[in-house]
Amino acid sequence: MDPWFAIGMLAFVALLIPLGMILISSLLRPTVPIAGKRASYESGEIPTSSTHFRFDIQYYMVALLFVVFDIETIFIFPWALIYRDVAEYDLFWALAPMLIFITVLFVGLIWAWSTGAIKWMASETLSETKVSP
Repeated sequence: MDPWFAIGMLAFVALLIPLGMILISSLLRPTVPIAGKRASYESGEIPTSSTHFRFDIQYYMVALLFVVFDIETIFIFPWALIYRDVAEYDLFWALAPMLIFITVLFVGLIWAWSTGAIKWMASETLSETKVSP
C-alpha cells in the first residue's frame, strides 16, 4: 500500500468525523428561535450600552510592555541556572551578557516613558463628570 494513500485516508477520516458530528447535531438539536438567543450575553447581566467600542491605544501599549518585560523574566531564569556554575570562576563573563540584555530593555523602557507610551490618560467621559461631595 502506498504511504500517501494512508495519509490521504487519515486526512479524509479526520475531516469526515467532525463534519459528520456537526451535521448530525444540526439535524437532531431542537431549534427554538426567540429574540433572547440572539441578544448579547454579558455574565448574566443585561447590556447597558453597545458592545462594540474601541479600546484606547494606551491599553495596547501597556499590554505590549507587560509582554516584553514578562518575556525578559522568562529569559533571566534559565540564564541564572546556566551561569550559576560559571559565576564561581569568572563573575564578569557570567554577568556581561545579562547586563547587556537588561541595559537594552532599560533603554527601551526609558524611550517608552519619554515618548509617553506608558502614560495612562483618563477617559474623556471620566474627566467630564465631576463628583461633588
